[in-house]
Parts: sequence; structure tokens; C-alpha cells
Amino acid sequence: MRKKVIELYQSGKGYKAISKALGLPRTTVKAIIHKWRKHGTVENLPRSAPRAQQHLIQEVTKDPTTTSIELQAPLASVKKKNIIPTVKYGGGSVMVWGCYAASGPGRLAVINGTMNSAVYQKVLKENVRPSVCDLKLKRTWVLQQDNDPKHSSKSTSEWLKKNKMKTLELPSQSPDLNLIEMLWHDLKKVVHARKPSNVAELQQFCKDEWAKIPPQRCNRLIARYRKRLIAVVAAKGGPTSY
Repeated sequence: MRKKVIELYQSGKGYKAISKALGLPRTTVKAIIHKWRKHGTVENLPRSAPRAQQHLIQEVTKDPTTTSIELQAPLASVKKKNIIPTVKYGGGSVMVWGCYAASGPGRLAVINGTMNSAVYQKVLKENVRPSVCDLKLKRTWVLQQDNDPKHSSKSTSEWLKKNKMKTLELPSQSPDLNLIEMLWHDLKKVVHARKPSNVAELQQFCKDEWAKIPPQRCNRLIARYRKRLIAVVAAKGGPTSY
């Protein structure tokens, strides 16, 4: 069943369509797809309880009076991901890196070739701080990235430290904490609707539609992050209704 989910996803089906076709809850479909994209497999993986998860629990529960705005402060930052789900038109696909904050979408960069730690660091160098300036973020901004090996490698960690980019520590397996997944879903949907006929059009449509993402959409994702954190903690890092 898991392999069938991936087959339908690779054919361009969305979460809702896959859920309906296979009779699975949408949260289950989402969890299977995220696992496949992150680990390259749908087989069972060993789980752990990292210190990052304990840290999130402490942050969420240590002060019940903490307001949503106060909790958002360190999270109203650059949220990023490096791959848009494959869009197949005219025999091509595209890999992109993008970021956003509560104030709107940041830069979108097309990745040519294989993404490794060196390429990833180059993308960060060319796009993070310009996006921070464009979005007029305060000095307290934080970079959120997942635990992809390229993002957590020794060289990338040293690069981030050298360039004074503070990152948000996350549990190793918490797909619902990657808010930008929602924007990738939005982007894929509108790009599909435009039916690009070749890779050049596909790249341009991605850039066009990314720039059109309403700041209100980004702000709502950030504003709801506290509830998402609580749900992930309650699920012990597993899938949630988000």
C-alpha cells in the first residue's frame, strides 16, 4: 500500500486524490510521502527520542501563559526547503530552494545538477541574507531547516556557525513541523494548472507563482505554529492532523 501511495504521488496526484483513491486518511498519505522524500524508502525505520524533541516539549510546556505572538517571535523567521515535488511536463522536472517568513515569500533559487553540502551552502550564501533584507526581518530571525544530511553535515554546520546563522533545532522525524511543505503543495498545484511544456517554462512558472504567494498565507502558517508544536509533542513526533 505504501508503494502504491508513492506511485500515485509520482504520477502527479495530490494528497486528497491519493487518499480518496486508496481509502487512506490524508494524514497517513502525507506521512508516507514525507518519509519517502526524506529517506528514499517507505520501509520501517528505527525511531529515537532526540534532545531536540525534549527541547520542544520544554519550550511549549514550561510557561502555559506564553502567548502565541511571544512564541512566534523566534519562529517568525526564514523557513526553507530545497526540493519542490517533481513536476512532470515536457519530459522534465525541476529542483528549487525557497524560503519565507511571516511577512511573505523570500527568494526562490533553481538548483542545477546534484544538491550536496557545498551546493547547499552556496544557495544559503546567495539567498538567505538577501531574503532577510527583502522581508525586513529583525536581527532575531532564525533559520529553520530539516535534518537532511546536506543540512546537518559537519561542513554545513561549520558554515552556518561561521556565517552566524542561528538555526532552529528540530526532532529527527517530525514532518508536520516543516511548514513550507504547505507552500510547496500550493506551488505545485498552480504550476500544474499552467501546464508548462518544457523545463524552461517550468522553472519560470515556479518563480512567477512563488512570487505571487500572499503574505497573509505565510503569516497564517506562522501564527498557527504553536498549535502545531503542541500537536507534534502530543503525538511524540509522529503524524498529526496537520
